This record gives sequence, C-alpha cells and structure tokens, in this order.
Amino acid sequence: MYPTLNSLLLRVALVLATACLLPAASAQIGTRFPSEKKVVADPVTGVPLTFLTSTPHGDSKIYQTHHQWTADGKWLIFRSNRVRGEAMAVNEETGKMVQVSEGGYSGMLCLADHSMSLYFLRIPFERPAPAMVGGEPAYGAPPSTTTETPLTTPPGVRPAGGAAGRGRQTGPAKIMKVDLGKLFADSEAGKVQPASAYEKICGTIPMEWGAGGDMALDCTEDWAYFRVGKEEAAKHLVADTKAEANYGPRNMGAGPAGLGRMNLKTGEVNFVVAVPFQIGHVQTNPWMPGEIVFCWETGGKAPQRTWTVMGDGRGLRPLFPEAPYDWITHEAVATKDTVAIAILAHRKVKSPGENALENDGPGQGDAWGANGTGEHPTGIGIVNLRTREMRIAGQVPMGNPGRSVWHVGGSPDGRWAVADDFQYRLWLYDLTSGESIMLADMGHMTGAADHIHPTFNAASTKIEIQSAMLSEDKRALNIVVVPVPEAWLKRTYPVKIVP
Repeated sequence: MYPTLNSLLLRVALVLATACLLPAASAQIGTRFPSEKKVVADPVTGVPLTFLTSTPHGDSKIYQTHHQWTADGKWLIFRSNRVRGEAMAVNEETGKMVQVSEGGYSGMLCLADHSMSLYFLRIPFERPAPAMVGGEPAYGAPPSTTTETPLTTPPGVRPAGGAAGRGRQTGPAKIMKVDLGKLFADSEAGKVQPASAYEKICGTIPMEWGAGGDMALDCTEDWAYFRVGKEEAAKHLVADTKAEANYGPRNMGAGPAGLGRMNLKTGEVNFVVAVPFQIGHVQTNPWMPGEIVFCWETGGKAPQRTWTVMGDGRGLRPLFPEAPYDWITHEAVATKDTVAIAILAHRKVKSPGENALENDGPGQGDAWGANGTGEHPTGIGIVNLRTREMRIAGQVPMGNPGRSVWHVGGSPDGRWAVADDFQYRLWLYDLTSGESIMLADMGHMTGAADHIHPTFNAASTKIEIQSAMLSEDKRALNIVVVPVPEAWLKRTYPVKIVP
C-alpha cells in the first residue's frame, strides 16, 4: 500500500522537527547561531545572572585556570555539543554565537592576551570526539600510539575533552592558531571563507612524546606549553629519581610526566622538565613570561599538589609546601605575583572509633587519609610567588551547608577572590576587608554535569561560571556571567593594593 500525501507530509514534518532538536553533526567555521541570552535574578540573592546560553546543548566554559574572554573583552569562548568537538564563541552584548574551529580540538582552549587569537592542540584519533560533559580537563592516560584498546576516564572523573573514548592516536599532535578577529568580521558580513583562511598550524609535536590536551599559552604569545607522556618524560628524569605510584582511591597520579614547549613562530619543540608524578592543570602567568604553574593530579588529595617552574626548566619547586593534613586543590594564577589555592574543609572531623568520615561523597572516604577537615586552617589561600608567603582570604562560614570553598580564583586587580562551594554556589571575598558574601545560589544544582568553576574577566568586574539552573534535568550546563556588585566596585581602601 502506497503512503498517502498527508502521511508523507507528516513524516517530513517529523524528520524536520527531530533535526531541529539535535545538535549539528558538522558545520563550517564561522557558522552563526541565534542568541539565547537571558538575564535572570538569582533566586536567593537577587543578583542579575546573564545566561549567554540557555538551552541544553552540553555547554561548558574553558577551565578556570585559563582566560575566558577574547582580548577585546567582547566574546567568551566555550565548548558545546551544538557542533560536537568544536569550539564556540558568544558575544556578551548581543548573545550571538559563532563556531570558531573546524576539524576538532583536544583539551584546553587558550586565548591570547594581546591579540584576537585562539590556540589549541589538534590530535588525530581513530574516533571522533564524544559528547562534552562539564568543564574539567581529562586526566586519564595519555593518548595511546601503540594499542587498539579504547582509552577510558578513571572512575569518578568526568570526561571532558581528552583522549577518553577516542581510541588510538593516528598521527602527531599539532598546535593550531585561529585568527578570531578575521573570523568574526567575515562571519558578521556573511562572507565566511574555508577554514584554512583562519586556522594556521604553528607546528607539530613528535608522536612519541604522547602530548596531552593540557596546554597553556605564554603571555608573550611566543610559546605554548603542553603535557608530555610517561615514555618521553622517563628519558629526562634526574638520575635515580623514582617514579611515583598511583595515590588515592581513584588510581591516578603515577608518573613520570613532563612538560614540553613549542615556539609558536618557528614550530621548534623543546622538552622543559620531567617530574616523577602525573601532571595536570598546566597554566601560565599572564603577566610574567615563562612562568608556569601546574599540579600533581590524583583526582583528589595529593602528597604535594602545587608546583611551579620556568619555561626553560629552571626553578622547579613546590608552590605551597603542604602538610599531610592539608587537602590542596584547584590552584589558579590570580595576579602577577599571586596564585589562589583551595585548602578544603569538606570532611567531618573523625571521632574515635568511627570507620569513615561522614558526608564525604563517593570516593572521599578514609582511603584519602586524615585530611580535608577543619581541624587546621582552611579556605582560599593566596600564595605569593616571589616571597612564598601565604594568607588565608576566607572560607565558607562554619556550619554552612556549602561546607568548604572548592574551586577558587582571584581578580587580576588584586581586590577580590572568588570560590564555589560543595552546594555549587558562588562566593565573593574582599581581600582587603576580609568581608565575604554569597553572590549567587543558582538553585544549588549539585546534580549538574560539573562544578561552576568561577573565573574573573580582565577588568575584575565580573565572573564567568557554568550553571544548570535553567535546565529541566538539573544537569545540562549553560554559560553565565555574574557581576561584581556595584557597591563593591566603588570601594576605596586606605592602603593601595599592589597586585
């Protein structure tokens, strides 16, 4: 029996409707997407929250250790499943979105300080990138060049742009540069050219180096620094250095690992430093050429979390030498001379005879040892890179359901610190007066696909986060900008703040 005309029209309508609900399978660089911008008052504080995306398309911000805004301050770069595996930009004023890569990227998106340029690694794998979940970098095993076994993300770690699920690496990694200024202008004019008009290959990294997607851009825009895998790092370890084993219940942290760098003008590649543990959170100082901060990544507590080194391999040392009872995490360069760190107090003090620390959540029990409690000083620590002094800027109030600061940052002008807590809420701290306020509750969406990961803009006037506040499933994230209160911006202090 042949279908009737009405039934055919119905089928066509259903296909079109379904297609509209799905993210684009592929699209050209420069493709534009309509504005989803909404301003919504926070349900608890009343602070206006600007949702630059507001539909469930798997959005996530760049990780908090890196710039979020383009050099002109007009666009935010983010990741999304609107076009799977590609980077997106949203204009903060208009809400219009533009696809800013074509051909995929791996790991971190790196925005230049003084030019409208975007840099990232492009690593070819057997399979295309999986759907993005959250904003955390992936810290599983480095890409495999010798086995067909698919790589997987360690238990309890959200997949987020690394090699997980993509199979074997099929060619050398390349560092790519995108000319955002030219791309935005052509996209606005409706005259988008092929990707080669905007994307440039800066150079390739030897495949045997096992380069991961954790990359950072030097403030001079002359160098990019990237993580190097175990095999190559082992060749550069100081003699008689013993590689560390996995640490903690997530079975992460084993070494060795290393850092490499590429001269973005010539494509020259050099090895920087090898360490006996797994490296994560590679970031640079936006004001000091060649200064790198990174961590020993275990998925939780590390024996010595924070580290710093210069881009030529000199000066390797712990950033904040921690005690066994300290649970240090989520370090982020704040100003020219300071780094913000989180000293967690998320675990209940263990009483004699108790077998587990309560309210710790999955993977947070006794296997991590006796640390992360409030028995010792905790909160946002501001560490001075020059003097090595540390000051605690603030903590979630005692007894508050948020329990502890978690992901932290500092404003480039040195006036504020920012943190989220274990209720996925946003807190702001005055580094001079010591005052703190909960800036936004956002429905405390603890089932969200990832944490809110706050990051200041260059002018220190607003903060970007990611939130599931508008999502029906209370999981899908959107890109949100939160202002620093006007009353705080107008504050003056008797002592000049020196960032």
